[in-house]
Amino acid sequence: MSKVQITFACGLYDRMLPLFTKDVQPDGIDLNFLALDNPREIFDRMSGAQEFDASEMSSSEFVARHAAGDCPFVALPVFPSRVFRHGFIAVDRRAVASPKDLAGQRIGVPLYAMTAAIFIRGLLQHDFGVDLSQVRWIEGAMNEAKPHGHPARLKLAKAVSIEANTSGKSLSDLIAAGEIAATIGASLPNAIGRKAHIGRLFADHREREKEYYRRTRIFPIMHLVVLRREIYERHPFVATSLYRAFCQAKDLALQKMRHPGTLRYMLPWMGSEIEEIDEVFGHDPWPYGVEPNQATLQALVQYLAEQGLIASPVPVDKLFVPTFGLD
Repeated sequence: MSKVQITFACGLYDRMLPLFTKDVQPDGIDLNFLALDNPREIFDRMSGAQEFDASEMSSSEFVARHAAGDCPFVALPVFPSRVFRHGFIAVDRRAVASPKDLAGQRIGVPLYAMTAAIFIRGLLQHDFGVDLSQVRWIEGAMNEAKPHGHPARLKLAKAVSIEANTSGKSLSDLIAAGEIAATIGASLPNAIGRKAHIGRLFADHREREKEYYRRTRIFPIMHLVVLRREIYERHPFVATSLYRAFCQAKDLALQKMRHPGTLRYMLPWMGSEIEEIDEVFGHDPWPYGVEPNQATLQALVQYLAEQGLIASPVPVDKLFVPTFGLD
């Protein structure tokens, strides 16, 4: 029986590398791994022309399309990218001294609907009581004077003040000039380190993030893995086979990272980093599957509803296709 040909586009993360090198191969699948470094490019190409059979995908974009009933993809509970976001809020210190000072301000964001921004707004609202209802959101690339990619635009479930940055400046230029009070997103403005009045809202973000995880069990999920629905319907086994292979690849990456004889990555104190990871997360800091990620996934759908990206929360267990008990 011939194998199913699957083209998979994803960043070449350590947890994906064994699939790229073919040290791990999914059963019954001939996997063509396309290593692309720009997630926005992957999302735009997949959401638009559906150029790949499977790919890394924005978590918020998938959930929004799923909730709208306009989704040509199914999702696997595999999470290529996760990032705590306390450290990705940049402020003009002349205008913002505390989180609540963000209320009513003009705030730059690459995309209102991007997952990083959704988790940051949820954090500000729920942990710091920030009223974001009167914020004016300015959309544009963080460090270039252009839009951030070419995303699919879904109709918002409620009115939100969003305007495109047509100033001819980047968001970094705008915050440096005092034309916006803050930026949020998946990156930081170049103005940090160049302008004394621009800095992170939370200078102690690492300690805050550890406390946040211990208290909430939320480790923000940026990206998941999607498969074209028509492929899944023709070959349902592909979901289970891919899921099993993703888990094997991650386990292998963790094993190699923990080898004490050499440093696998250019992190001089990696041994200490691993000890800290184990103290905070336990042995596996990057679990796949639905159940181990309930708190994070529940927060994501709650924030999407509160921020007007979906009409109401969707059941987390309905977001993913079955993986036959492997999660």
